[in-house]
Amino acid sequence: MKRSFWDIVNKVIEQSDVLLEILDARFIDETRNPEIEDKVKKSGKQLIYVFNKCDLADTRVLEKKKKQFHPCVFVSSIKRYGITMLLHEIQKHADKPAKLSKFRGAETPREFRAKEKVIVGVLGYPNTGKSSVINALSGRSAALVSPQSGFTKAMQLIKVTKSIFLLDTPGVYSYMEKDFTKHAMRASLDFTRIRDPETTALFLIEGNKAAVSKQYNIKEGNSEKMLEEVALRLNKLKKGGILDTNQAARALLKDWQRGKINL
Repeated sequence: MKRSFWDIVNKVIEQSDVLLEILDARFIDETRNPEIEDKVKKSGKQLIYVFNKCDLADTRVLEKKKKQFHPCVFVSSIKRYGITMLLHEIQKHADKPAKLSKFRGAETPREFRAKEKVIVGVLGYPNTGKSSVINALSGRSAALVSPQSGFTKAMQLIKVTKSIFLLDTPGVYSYMEKDFTKHAMRASLDFTRIRDPETTALFLIEGNKAAVSKQYNIKEGNSEKMLEEVALRLNKLKKGGILDTNQAARALLKDWQRGKINL
């Protein structure tokens, strides 16, 4: 990336009023970034944990995990479950009524008034469904607001409501951060033993789009879309002609570990 990973993360935290960390409800611990969480907390900004794909996770496990994260919201961006609840949670932390009480009967200082525009920074790995959550919040007719002073080219504002705007930063989490990904990419963990090949393949694609594009003769683009194109190119299909991205991911990781994908 042209800009340092941490430069972008710090900029997101600085520009946002509220921050969302999108987590895969099936792999909560694996998709967290404690260092970024610590940065957000030190900034004094509110961090909301968003457990996406909750419809695919064990509800008993989620209920136990819920006690460790506050505030948190369970959502399914595909089924649009929990999206309204997430919007309410964002608004609740964007406006702090308690701060207004001591100014009753007097003019409220500007810093304590309800914000006319709330910037919500969205953080998360590609495989957690960050884009899907953004689309669910904003709707298909998402209005992009860019460029604006103070925002880098790697950032874009997406209008959700009259007062809420999402600050999206594609690829804001480095694909090299996760240990299991490092092991897979270094071939210290054989592709046949990778617990979640799709997750690892998406991280690999995110950091090596040009190489993957060249190897499989597909267009560069969204990591998830590229994995689907690999499945189509390799004829990895399930019954009924459904793309088998799991098998495509394993094939891609096999090619990577055997040196077929050249950087």
